[in-house]
Amino acid sequence: MALFLVALTGGIASGKSTVCHILHEKGAHLLDSDKMARAVVRKGTTGWQEIVDHFGQEILEPDGEIDRQKLADIVFKDAGERAFLNGVTHPRIFRLMAEELRDIEAKTGGKGIVVLDIPLLVEARAGKMFDFTLVVDASPQTQVERLQKDRGSSTEEAWSRIHSQVSREERLRVADAVIHNDGSTEELNREVEEAWEEIRKSAGLS
Repeated sequence: MALFLVALTGGIASGKSTVCHILHEKGAHLLDSDKMARAVVRKGTTGWQEIVDHFGQEILEPDGEIDRQKLADIVFKDAGERAFLNGVTHPRIFRLMAEELRDIEAKTGGKGIVVLDIPLLVEARAGKMFDFTLVVDASPQTQVERLQKDRGSSTEEAWSRIHSQVSREERLRVADAVIHNDGSTEELNREVEEAWEEIRKSAGLS
């Protein structure tokens, strides 16, 4: 059996990280695209250089690393700048992802389920790279409330970030399974359990 690749995606503050944690506890191997996104723009990398050349020194922290909040404030308000940043980071993230998948394959003999957390799966048009697409879905109002509570965003900032991403409908169209995350922790656990069984069935494991 080859590794069964599951792309997990969802809008900002939909609960992707929580779902990833639960799936990892159930036995899935996990690759975190946010960690990879940080790695490919670390100080001294070619990605870092391209970003600094384009946006200027003012987006840097005192230690020379990129200030992610300053950069986010720019790109969430400007589709052109967001497209530039994605053009720098996405190819590098996917190359790093391929390297990590090769490592997992070597360690497991190519057996098992790998969940790859890819928030911008639809934007990157990368869905066909995977065996199964799992969408974590939450209502926009839930997203706004979480952004305000967990990240200190204003209402305006929260809506701006939501609207900077593809629509909820576009994400749902690519889903092989959907986890609805507007309710309680118990409800989320039930949703994830159902999705996990569907993934296992698709992978020929149940």
